[in-house]
Amino acid sequence: MRMLNRGLLSSGVLALAIATPAMAAGKAPEPSKLSVGKSVTVNVNALPVVTGPSTVGPIATEIQKPKRLGSSPLRRDPAAGDVVPLTPGMGSPTSSGKKAKSNPEVNVSFEGVNHRDSRLAFGGNQFSGEPADQGLCVGNGYILESVNSALRVYDAGSGAPLSPVVALNEFYGFPPAIDRSTFTFGPFTFDIGCHYDPATNRWFHLAVDLDQDPVTGAFTGKNYLDLAVSTSGDPTGDWNVYRIPGMNDGTEGTPDHGCPGGPCFADFPHLGVDANGVYITTNEFPLFANGFIGAQVYAISKAALVNGAPNLDVYLFNTGEPAYQVRENEPGFTLWPALSAGKQFSGAQGGTNFFVSSNAVFDDFNGDSEEIIVWALSNTKSLDSAKPGLRLTKTIVPTHRYAVPPPSVQKAGTIPLGNLVGVTSPGIIDTSDSRVLDARYANGKLWAVLGTAAEVGGQQRAGVSWFILNATVNRDGVKARLRGEGILAVEGESLAYPTMGVTEAGRGVIGFTRVGENLHPSVGFASIDDVAGVGEVHMIAEGNAPQDGFTEYPAYSNRPRWGDYGAAAVYGDSVFLAGQYIEQGPCTIAEFFATDCNFKRTQLANWSTRVTGLTP
Repeated sequence: MRMLNRGLLSSGVLALAIATPAMAAGKAPEPSKLSVGKSVTVNVNALPVVTGPSTVGPIATEIQKPKRLGSSPLRRDPAAGDVVPLTPGMGSPTSSGKKAKSNPEVNVSFEGVNHRDSRLAFGGNQFSGEPADQGLCVGNGYILESVNSALRVYDAGSGAPLSPVVALNEFYGFPPAIDRSTFTFGPFTFDIGCHYDPATNRWFHLAVDLDQDPVTGAFTGKNYLDLAVSTSGDPTGDWNVYRIPGMNDGTEGTPDHGCPGGPCFADFPHLGVDANGVYITTNEFPLFANGFIGAQVYAISKAALVNGAPNLDVYLFNTGEPAYQVRENEPGFTLWPALSAGKQFSGAQGGTNFFVSSNAVFDDFNGDSEEIIVWALSNTKSLDSAKPGLRLTKTIVPTHRYAVPPPSVQKAGTIPLGNLVGVTSPGIIDTSDSRVLDARYANGKLWAVLGTAAEVGGQQRAGVSWFILNATVNRDGVKARLRGEGILAVEGESLAYPTMGVTEAGRGVIGFTRVGENLHPSVGFASIDDVAGVGEVHMIAEGNAPQDGFTEYPAYSNRPRWGDYGAAAVYGDSVFLAGQYIEQGPCTIAEFFATDCNFKRTQLANWSTRVTGLTP
């Protein structure tokens, strides 16, 4: 869930109230089938180059409409003091590195899309939003970086821009989220992801949108998964757009999942691709009430998408149904699809795509766990048949103990927005909960990372839990066992929102935010491989000021926001990372009003991103 200056609020409750339809446990039900027509074809090069004003007006001109959408288990109240420290003595190896065979070499690094770019795209007809979230895909000589709520294409070798900054609403053929001249509203688009598939030389871009009443801006309840597929290997060319309904309330051909209060909401979508299909996973919540239904898995024929089919069959699995639950009243949560390195798809059992999830979110006492869940969607080759025989199975894998990470303090510095609302020192940096934040299938192995608490130098910090697994599938279902695991943490810092890319040879890089009392929000990395584990922590770009966005302050928001997720992409023997940090330097209130801090921010937020290509 994103935080907007219009005020999308999400609760800080970690424990989930499960609201699932009544169904007897036993044989897995057939997936629901949705029929989706092609929405529109857009061309990035043909979009008008519309730029916003060079400055933004005073804060009072921004739209501020407090809204609340369901319960979202993003993390517990940072003041609750209920994070359980993890130490090496508790079976959780904590390492600052110095183990890897070699350190990754940085080949290219450049400033990506920032908040100002996003806010001023589409003629400035955008909301101010944070956190950034990030989608990154690289291939065929191009880089496509996406944030909330804009994207841009770059040259993969130099990082030179090859397109203007394009608003997501513009990209998907929608009217602006907010037309600031008429105060009319279009769909609100966010939560992005993308992937380049070398097997088909095609690009896939994913977002979710919430329908708004054109006059009032109120959410109507309708929400959609927006999937764009390029028609060639050039991401600046044509894309076909499909809009998949996420309400699951019996309308628009969706199944009825019984969300209290009205429609369901397809939150936190992520994208997976194998030889045969394209997969979207979401966390499903009631849109207008508290509760959680379960993670959803949508499966679509890749051939149909690549060929620009006018109509798609979409197959939907609901892990809230008893047959798919991990335990009674424990549906799947954040099933992260494992993206394959290059063309290394699993051909087991008619083609398989793996997913990885954690279940610490269901522990309403400590928010910790000593297991992860590996899922497999098999017989994906059947997606091209008239009646696919897809099969979703799972297995629980014992692991080291991991827990919800504590928030992080940040280095002192100028905070002009904070000063204007009566705050004198920087706030905390949110470090997520303990959900899986990336998964990869490479070199015949399954790789995953998530955020965790760690005790380093006698202090609780945010760290990175990493896992390397052998995963197989047979007629009995998926089996998995650990090959390696551990916790990466650094004394005096927090490592937040990890992401990971692993090459076909099994050489990987983990990217993350680095932040602490002596460090502004920065972007860093460490190597990972199957033999040596993780390497030492390195810096990509050090931040220049504290986070000074509107979600930091109670005058605007009920919780600070940072990240939600970073992004990584594999391109040959290179791994590309996209990370969030603060590029804006020190800024007085006078400079804030006169030049938006040398045009490095808007008045409501100052986040930026960094895109970096490395050779592990």
